[in-house]
Amino acid sequence: MTQHLRTRMRIGMLAAPLVAGSLILAGCSGGSSAAGGKEPQTISYAFGATNDQDKAAYTSLAQGYEKTHKGVTITTQNLPGQNYGSALATRVQGGNAPDTFNAEGGIGQPHSIIPWAKAGLLLPLSSDIEKQLPASQKDLWVYNGKAYGVPLGSQANGVIYNDELAKSVGVNIDASTSLDDIIAQCGAARAKGKSIYGLAGAAPPNTAFLAVGLATSTVYGPDKDWNQKRAAGKVTFAGTQGWHDALAAIKKMFDAKCFQDGAESAGFDALTNGASQGKILGFFAPSGAAKQIMDAAGGHVKLVIQPIAAPAGTKTYLSLSADQSVAASAKTKSPKLATDFLRYILSGEGQQAYSALIGTIPINTSASTKLLPQYAPVKDLITNDDVRGYPPTSWSNAKVYADLGSGVQGILTGQMTVDQVLKQMDADWG
Repeated sequence: MTQHLRTRMRIGMLAAPLVAGSLILAGCSGGSSAAGGKEPQTISYAFGATNDQDKAAYTSLAQGYEKTHKGVTITTQNLPGQNYGSALATRVQGGNAPDTFNAEGGIGQPHSIIPWAKAGLLLPLSSDIEKQLPASQKDLWVYNGKAYGVPLGSQANGVIYNDELAKSVGVNIDASTSLDDIIAQCGAARAKGKSIYGLAGAAPPNTAFLAVGLATSTVYGPDKDWNQKRAAGKVTFAGTQGWHDALAAIKKMFDAKCFQDGAESAGFDALTNGASQGKILGFFAPSGAAKQIMDAAGGHVKLVIQPIAAPAGTKTYLSLSADQSVAASAKTKSPKLATDFLRYILSGEGQQAYSALIGTIPINTSASTKLLPQYAPVKDLITNDDVRGYPPTSWSNAKVYADLGSGVQGILTGQMTVDQVLKQMDADWG
C-alpha cells in the first residue's frame, strides 16, 4: 500500500524510530551473465527511499548482483518518496517504466502488482521464481499461475518490546502469553509508573494495525481463507465472531489501563515520548522499526519482537507481511537480465543481505536461518509456520482499513460500537 505499507505501518509505527532521538531459499541467481550478451546488459532499478538506511539497502541489491555478474550494470533511480506510488504509476501506465522497480504486492494501491499484471504491464517471471514464493502470500505476486514480482523480505507485524525494562518492573510477557494474562499485569505495571503498551489512538494506521494484529489470531488463524470468502460474499466483517472478539479485546485493554493515559486522543508523539522516557514497555509496529531504534540508540537500547497476543483459548499467530516487492516492466529490452535480477533478490544471498541492513526477515525462513537477535521470541512461530499474511493487502480498497482505524478510536471514546465499525467496513468493501 502506498510507498509500500509503509504509509500503513511505517507512518503508523515508524514514528517509533524517533524513540531513540532470514530462510535460505533454495536456488541462486542465474550464471555470470543473465542474458548471454544477446540483450542489453544494463537495466534500471527504481525505488522511493525516504531515508539513507532504505537507500543503502536498495542500492546494495544492485551492487550485490553486479559483483557476481561481470559486465552487467544496474543503474539505480531514487524517485521522490512521498509520492512514489503515483509517480511510478504514471511511468508504468505511460509506457516508460524503469526496467525494474519497487512495487506493492497485492491490490488496492497506485503501484500494486496484481492490477498491473492483469493489464499486461509487468514482465511475467519464470516458473522457478513462482515456486519459491511463500505459499501463504502468493496472491501478492501471482496472477493466473504466473509470478509478476518478488518480495524484498518479510516484516513481523507485532509489538516492539523492551523486555529488560518490563522485567525490571515485574512484567513478564513472552510469545506464549495470552492477552488475558497480559491484561492481568496492566494494573501492576501502572502502579510502577509504566504502561505495558503505547497506543496512538488518534492515528488510524496505529489503531488499525493493532486490530488487524488481533484478528490475525481470532479470524485468520482458524480461517486463513477468510479474505477470499469475503470477496465471494460468503462472510462479512459484522457476521464474523472473530472480528467482534478482536475489537472487543482492544476495549478491554483500554479499560484495564494497558495503554497510556489519553491513548484515545494520542498521536505518534505519545509513543516516541513515552518510550524515550521509559513510560511504556512496548508499542505496535512492523518489526523493522526495532533495528532502526536500536541503531539510533547506539546500542543503549535492546528491543525484541513479540506477537500481538490472542485472547485466552485462542491460538496466537504472528502476522507477517511481505508486500514490499520488486517487479519488472513488460517493456524492458532486457527481460532475461531483469528476471535474473529479481531471482537474485529472492535468493538466500539477496534476502540475507537486505535483511541485515533493513532489519527484516528473509522469505521462507527455516530452522537453520540466522535471524537478527530481536526475532528470538518469535522465531518458533515463524519456523513452525504459525503465521498469517497481512490481510489488508488483499482487501478490496484502502477505505476498509482507514475506517477500521478511525472506528477503533470511536470505540475507545464511546462514539461507536463494535458492530457499527464492522458494518461500516462491510459497506466500504462494496
